[in-house]
Amino acid sequence: MASLGWIYLVFTLAAIIAVFIKLLHLDLDNRREIEHIKLLIEINSNELLAVEGNYSAFNDGIKFADNTHPYTNDLDIFGRSSVYQYLNRTTSQFGELQLANSLKSPLKFDDIKFQQDAVKELADKNNFLQMLMAAGISNPVTEQSKNKLQNWIEEPSKFIKNKIWTYLSYILPFIIFTITVLFIFDFVPNPVFYGTLLVYAFIAYRLDKKISPIHNELSGITKQLEVFAESSKIIERENFISKFLIDSQKKLKGNLSASESISSLKNILGKLDLRYNLVLAFPLNIFLLWNLRQVLNLEKWKENQKVSLDDWFNALGYFEATGSFAVSYFNNPHFCFAEVNDNYFNIEAHEAGHPLIPKIKRVNNPVNIPSRNEIMIVTGSNMAGKSTYLRCIGVNTVLALAGGAGCAKYFKISHCKLISSMRITDNLEESTSTFYAELKKLKSIIDKINEGEKLFILLDEILRGTNSIDRQTGSIALIKQFIEKKYPAIIATHDLELARLKESFPDKIENYNFDVRVDENDKLFFDYKLKQGICTSLNASILMKQIGIMIKD
Repeated sequence: MASLGWIYLVFTLAAIIAVFIKLLHLDLDNRREIEHIKLLIEINSNELLAVEGNYSAFNDGIKFADNTHPYTNDLDIFGRSSVYQYLNRTTSQFGELQLANSLKSPLKFDDIKFQQDAVKELADKNNFLQMLMAAGISNPVTEQSKNKLQNWIEEPSKFIKNKIWTYLSYILPFIIFTITVLFIFDFVPNPVFYGTLLVYAFIAYRLDKKISPIHNELSGITKQLEVFAESSKIIERENFISKFLIDSQKKLKGNLSASESISSLKNILGKLDLRYNLVLAFPLNIFLLWNLRQVLNLEKWKENQKVSLDDWFNALGYFEATGSFAVSYFNNPHFCFAEVNDNYFNIEAHEAGHPLIPKIKRVNNPVNIPSRNEIMIVTGSNMAGKSTYLRCIGVNTVLALAGGAGCAKYFKISHCKLISSMRITDNLEESTSTFYAELKKLKSIIDKINEGEKLFILLDEILRGTNSIDRQTGSIALIKQFIEKKYPAIIATHDLELARLKESFPDKIENYNFDVRVDENDKLFFDYKLKQGICTSLNASILMKQIGIMIKD
């Protein structure tokens, strides 16, 4: 009989390894908790900066910018210091995409009230939102990882379908363990034992060649799966009362929740990763056929996977995107949710301001278009606030139709599609001049009008790229077309002749203005307050004098 020293050695090593693994887990748990606290500190530090108007810590969504979109370029929806950056608290690509889409097109009318309820509820769950952000920051879940997983799921299983692999995963370890025990007690000679080890090493090598492509296909997503599982668990454990939050939570919960299912998959992949550990891989695959057992577990997981991955990942994206609107409302409890109606068209706002302008600098103004038969023409001096006013109304409209809170004391608007022409640039690649680029934009508006779409139109300095006579003629014709077709619009202009159209259409046009005061030293003072009537104060000549252009009085 073999010396009992072998047995003592095996049990001693096993005990040491068990204690080491326990201590390792405790150390990892402690490090994770430290990292989690650091992330929460970072999140709250960024929020303090955001309250002061600094949103630079958040992704600006520039990849979603589209100069051909009906309004996003004009209203600074994407890019540096944009509405998207102001709102964005997402971490996954699914959250980023859903937030971008919510700013690019209005929700269905029937969905807006449900979305407002969801935003309001999440605004009262600030701890939940911060936990969700902290879970996702370390390894943001990407579309690529989801696609890798989806592609693997759709591939036919290679091992579990053939029962021989399942049988071998039990029979071969039993044989090697039996021979090893008999060898310890001197019932098996050395050549047989070592010859068996050699045969098993060859089997393990051949199996690794078959398993390697499967593992490589899924490699690199283990950490993202861990993040997704943790994020899903946070959502699944929370109690919700609003319809959209409950519906999205249900996509993650089920007989086997998303967090449990993905955690199981992540654990299997983690065990399979041991094939990269040369110290452990050899004994595990010789004595347990470790790689084979893990790939069988992977394919068993795949066979039991009946839930749509799209539902899971989109549910995470919905909570992140809706949470972004909720954080905005939490940071600005004086903002309001719009009354959105289906009676085209009306808009009314009290003390509306641009949410990206800090509160201490923001000047709020009203808007009131009671029916689709009315057009607002806003005249004013240079730099008096006309363009900012249009963007203020536009951004608040976008927020309202996305179910978010807007920067106003009161906001009411009809369900519609926003379209604008404010910031026009030429396109050298298409050999397109600024004037022609604006014509294309105006044509798209006219086409949508002719198609009968419910539009709310914002225009800033129509046809600025042509001579003054053609510009005035075209602008007047376009306004008359809006009046004839009964389409509401707010039009900012320097051209006072457009404002005088009210004389011909007294019930169709309302004139407003932003003016400027000039002191005896030709210093300009702006109050940025909207006033009724046509602007009578001009400042262009004063500004030109100040830069050295010799203008005679």
